[in-house]
Amino acid sequence: MGNLGGSQLNVLSRLTIPRCRSDGMEPRDLALGLMPLPLSYKLLEGQSTQPPLIFLHGLFGSKIIFETEAKALAERTGRKVLTVDIRNHRESPSSSDCSYEAMSKDLEVLLLKLGLTPCVLIGHCMGGKIAMVLALQKPELVDRLIPLDVSPTVTTAFPEVWTYMEAMKSLNIPKELPFSEAQKLADEKLGESIKNPTNRQYMINNLMLINGQYVWKVNSEALSQQMDKIMDFPQIQGSYSGPTLFLKGAKSPYIEPSHYPEIKRLFPQAQILTIQEAGHCIHVHQPQDFLNSIQNFLSYTRNTQ
Repeated sequence: MGNLGGSQLNVLSRLTIPRCRSDGMEPRDLALGLMPLPLSYKLLEGQSTQPPLIFLHGLFGSKIIFETEAKALAERTGRKVLTVDIRNHRESPSSSDCSYEAMSKDLEVLLLKLGLTPCVLIGHCMGGKIAMVLALQKPELVDRLIPLDVSPTVTTAFPEVWTYMEAMKSLNIPKELPFSEAQKLADEKLGESIKNPTNRQYMINNLMLINGQYVWKVNSEALSQQMDKIMDFPQIQGSYSGPTLFLKGAKSPYIEPSHYPEIKRLFPQAQILTIQEAGHCIHVHQPQDFLNSIQNFLSYTRNTQ
């Protein structure tokens, strides 16, 4: 099984995604070697003048993960809704730099290019950390913030990540199989080591047929080399004082009471809401509670500002 390497991903992205201008670049970014990549995205238009909603997926995810929720919130609120492929995932370019500073800079440049600021950032796990970093570094771009089942601390609740990486690397799918059969085979093989069906579906969404070979749409090589950095959270001075809602799955260990002091230090206006009967993927386990919680939070903050 081959990985979709950086050169392949960049070729795919240039075919479908125009390279965006470095609107958000500053001298400090250049000094740090931050080179923003043109992210793949899908924008749902809306008539509302309220800040747009931006969905950011987690590790091994893609913009299609929140497709249903994006459409639902676009219909409910009338707002523009943007879903994004983070670098090294699906149709966005590849890079060896998996730092949160680099990933948040990609997002910043895209938002400025599309004129989608200030916005509401909704990020799951790794995407939530990207959202938090952007809010801390550029609070003027973020109207409000919704991290999904993640805290601004080192993530220790996903030790099986290395098992996932090995399962991806070891999977071989005959190229002559139809795509539906390839997905079925991938589900069976991944099921030997990845027991959670939701997590398997996340992985299978990254399967793609390129040049007659089944490959992953995620750059597992770069991600595995910088996994410690992805699980960590960068040290950032300052805080984000805008309205913030941390959504926590009741059955998930990703946000613990020991994290609350750091959450309140960095996000002094933060609320922490637990969704009952939900695990880490809140939007999958309790979709209506997930949507209602976001919509209620948007209405509440809008009326009290």
